[in-house]
Amino acid sequence: MKILTIVIIGMMAYGLLFTAAFAVHEGDVGSAALLSGDVEKGMTLFNDTKFAGASSGKSCNSCHPNGKDLEKAADKKEFSIMGKKQNSLEEAVNSCIEMAIKGKAIDTTSDQMKDIVAYIKSLKGKTMEKEMPMKEKK
Repeated sequence: MKILTIVIIGMMAYGLLFTAAFAVHEGDVGSAALLSGDVEKGMTLFNDTKFAGASSGKSCNSCHPNGKDLEKAADKKEFSIMGKKQNSLEEAVNSCIEMAIKGKAIDTTSDQMKDIVAYIKSLKGKTMEKEMPMKEKK
């Protein structure tokens, strides 16, 4: 009876481990932020000229049309923006919010941050064509 119990518990543990590994692989970047963020909402924020209280009249899309130059951001562990070092994508987003669009940094654990990070990570591996930027929300 003990052997049967051990075998059943072992099989359950193996099944849970396999399921978790498969779920991360399906996200294709292995990130909790991407798995919990909403890519569509993130894209809306990316194009919003009022995101995070921005006062410059610009959005993230103004500097990164259709996500240009962010294709490798999902894999980076360290960023350098305007001569300052950031240790995460969330820090880099906040740096751009403060310096480029003249807004206020957002909580790195907020839904807005999870959404915009999910959108940026969804750009991984995409080839950006030279085209007109998406229309910005005013």
